[in-house]
Amino acid sequence: MHKRYIKNFTGRLITTAVIAVLQIIVFMVSVALLGTYAIQFNLLLSFISLIVVVIVINQRKNPAYKLTWAILILAMPLFGGLMYLVAMFQSSTFRFKKKAAQARAVIKPYMVEDPVAASELRRNSRTKYSHAAYLMNKARYPLYKNTSAVYFSSGEEKFEWLKSELKRARRFIFLEYFIIQEGVMWDTILKILIEKVKEGVEVRLIYDGMGCYGTLPKNYDKTLENLGIKVTIFNPFMPIATIIQNNRDHRKIVVIDGHTAFCGGVNLADEYINAYDRFGHWKDAAIMLRGDAVRSFTLMFLETWYMYNAPDDNIEEYLYHPSDGEFVISDKSCAGFCQPYADTPFDGECVGKLVYFNLINKAKDYIYITTPYLIPDNELMTALCYAAKSGIDVRIITPHIPDKWYVFEVTRAFYGELIDSGVKIYEYTPGFIHSKICVSDDSLAVVGSINFDYRSLYLHFECATMIYNNPVVMDIKQDFLDALNVSSEITPAVYKRICRRSGILMSILRIFAPLF
Repeated sequence: MHKRYIKNFTGRLITTAVIAVLQIIVFMVSVALLGTYAIQFNLLLSFISLIVVVIVINQRKNPAYKLTWAILILAMPLFGGLMYLVAMFQSSTFRFKKKAAQARAVIKPYMVEDPVAASELRRNSRTKYSHAAYLMNKARYPLYKNTSAVYFSSGEEKFEWLKSELKRARRFIFLEYFIIQEGVMWDTILKILIEKVKEGVEVRLIYDGMGCYGTLPKNYDKTLENLGIKVTIFNPFMPIATIIQNNRDHRKIVVIDGHTAFCGGVNLADEYINAYDRFGHWKDAAIMLRGDAVRSFTLMFLETWYMYNAPDDNIEEYLYHPSDGEFVISDKSCAGFCQPYADTPFDGECVGKLVYFNLINKAKDYIYITTPYLIPDNELMTALCYAAKSGIDVRIITPHIPDKWYVFEVTRAFYGELIDSGVKIYEYTPGFIHSKICVSDDSLAVVGSINFDYRSLYLHFECATMIYNNPVVMDIKQDFLDALNVSSEITPAVYKRICRRSGILMSILRIFAPLF
């Protein structure tokens, strides 16, 4: 099965690369040929590139993005500016953004705040309330009580719980994933979904067009629809030079009957449950919520669904109502508060980044982070360094065995400044750590799909859950400490050896960090 996947993916990748390269060559040759007719034309193109650089610099974007684009444009003055304009101002880009805005408008009235929960958290802690207030005021995601949480420290653990919960579904199942690949994990889940469809359960699936490019057969959506599963492909991949190809649905969401939801870093592919060894032991994390907070995950899914489908007439029927008696929650895991939230690249608000930023800045004793890619922008880099210099225990675990060698080198390029500031960096020795968790001061934690890199923080559709004063926070902390025990610290001496081996490559790749 995996050989077939590699063959299919390689074939499609080569075809896509050839088409993309041909487009660029045709564009460049056309410009060059026109330029041979007049010096004035060359000057015009160079002037356009210069004007575009000025426009880029004055945009409200991260400075690193502006610098990278400026370098690329000025490095190719004859066609750099035109290529940027073509990529940024295509009609498909505007249509995509319009669909996202329209879907958001449909969902917005259902994002209802709970003033009791907000007031209680404010009385409990003004610092914690400031985190919640940002998500409520700017991202419009409510704070919830009456929600239990179960943390999974591995993909295998999540898989077992997910199978059990799917089998209990009575009304509907929503799934939204970046990567799905045929194999033990997906085939098992698909069998359950097929049985549920036969029982009359509504099943909807969203999968990303790029993430599943090569991992699923061609026209797989039609195959699933023939089985009774409603399918939407998010931003189908097209080998065309357009900027929206960078905007991927990186979320991993399951919603069952409106009362149970899963999110985290675990996709539906065999490496995530270590049924297939790709990069040593695959370490991941996820969380399951039951109760009031599931409402936000249901609305996240529907918002994405409505980008490609007409809104439902009965949205309320999919939302959790504790009074309907369908699902009762009454255990100590409901203590504290939960606040699921999403991030999109088109709302002008870097929600995922600012949540991390606030957690780092407001930590009092410690902040522990795991991420597969450590490519922070300047603001996050400054926050991490300042926290460590201020005496906060800042520890970060990254992979020791990478999934992409070049991203690994970029990640390591950021180690030096962090280590010099007192941040403790560790690499997960058994293999690849893919979990995206952040835990602080025994009372706050984030679990989700959001990496510490530019793609997650600026380009992708992401999601996560902020957890306040819930017992599951200590489970997350313990998982971090367990991973720490099998990780190796990157000391200054170790980092010197790394720099001697690949320091030049790291320095060059870091210039283009926003592209990774």
